[in-house]
Order: sequence, then structure tokens, then C-alpha cells
Amino acid sequence: MSTAFVVITSEIGEEQNVINQLKTIASVKDVKGVMGAYDIIVKLESDTSKELNNTITNQIRKIKDVRTTLTLTVIDSQE
Repeated sequence: MSTAFVVITSEIGEEQNVINQLKTIASVKDVKGVMGAYDIIVKLESDTSKELNNTITNQIRKIKDVRTTLTLTVIDSQE
């Protein structure tokens, strides 16, 4: 199992819209709005890191109001 956290900056005022779209993605296990440098944090889980990369590149980054993403991949041996 591969796990990653993605922090997202969205367009101002579109946070809930982005959160709602993220919730429809199968590998998204949790999503929360946050305050600070980023607007949203997402927990992703997938069978392989390749699937995670595909989800981030082809689904999350293509959401209309997503401005930037930063991906933090979990180190399996340090869980």
C-alpha cells in the first residue's frame, strides 16, 4: 500500500468546491480544509506509487480551481 499526503492551494473562495471534487476520487481517503500556507490537505492511499502519481497528475492537478500541489510521500518503514 502506498500513501501520500497532498497539500493544495486553491483559488480564493473555491476551497469547498475543490474539496467536493476531491471526495469523488477513489484513492482519496481523507480531505480537510486547513489554514496557513495551503488551503486543503488530502490523504491518498493506493496499491502502488504509480497509481498515486497517476491520481495526482491526471485527476487532482486537473481540477479547475487547484492552483498548486505539494506531495509528501509516506516512508513505509517509518509509519
